[in-house]
Amino acid sequence: MYTWFECKVAYDKIGEDGLLKRAVDSYLVDALSFSEAEKRIIEKVTPFVSGELTVSNIKRAKIAELFYNEEGDRWFRCKIFIITQDDETKTVEKRSAQMILVQATSLKKALDVLTDRMKDTMSNYEINLITETALLDVFPYEVPDLETRSPITEHLPQ
Repeated sequence: MYTWFECKVAYDKIGEDGLLKRAVDSYLVDALSFSEAEKRIIEKVTPFVSGELTVSNIKRAKIAELFYNEEGDRWFRCKIFIITQDDETKTVEKRSAQMILVQATSLKKALDVLTDRMKDTMSNYEINLITETALLDVFPYEVPDLETRSPITEHLPQ
């Protein structure tokens, strides 16, 4: 299970007018804690930034699922309600909200990706809201290659 953190990163960049400006960008990182999220976002963003980099804010993001789309260049937050019947009364509907992040090129494409990925769902659902986010990128956790990082394997015969 993923634990997502939305990280805001501030850094200096040269604007189109040639002046140095302070930019703030948002990213989503999978991490176990706030300190790990800070460490991971610094590792991921530092190669693309010149000058001083500051993590200005980190907050938990309640994301149930991510729907990647290779064509997408933006991220959309989709709020859906999963509709189930109450086990006791069998007539009362229970609605539980879930946030899904969808990668797409437009609002319409985000809706298309969401409905396409949800079509095989056994539960009934209702789309409540789709909004574009300010996220530039999403960094899921990647398992490090232990063979290349272990000092023990460096001394083993090939």
